[in-house]
Amino acid sequence: MCFSPHTHVQLRSAGWAWQETELPGLVGTTNVLRMRTSMRGELTAALKARDRVAVSALRSALAAIENAEAPTADHPGVRAVESEHIAGSVVGQGAAEVERNDLSDLELHAIVETEVQERSLAAAEYERIGRDDLAQRLRAEADVLSRYLRQAR
Repeated sequence: MCFSPHTHVQLRSAGWAWQETELPGLVGTTNVLRMRTSMRGELTAALKARDRVAVSALRSALAAIENAEAPTADHPGVRAVESEHIAGSVVGQGAAEVERNDLSDLELHAIVETEVQERSLAAAEYERIGRDDLAQRLRAEADVLSRYLRQAR
């Protein structure tokens, strides 16, 4: 049974059977959550296995996803108040709690695809200048991320 922050679990008192239901309004995010959870799990496994190529690729992709979900400074929920200590700081209870942007499946796919393309282009450039070792590493990172593109289809 998989529990995610967007899943509600109900317990029936008679028989203790678990029932997992999707929370309303979050139907389109299940693939996004599944891919991110899969990436984080594979990152943990790569860290334990000391697989530097997979760790580098997965950290970069997860960071790109997190950056895409971050609210912009002009988001209506972000309140900046002048402070003598920290410029642009937020003040007050809950002032820093702003909802993150929800990514669609297409947006997530585009982010991972961009990461793969960047690595492929950089690998071609490294190969052109004679740095085959770096080109091979970048192609291996692209292969790690390409698995997620194949899974999404």
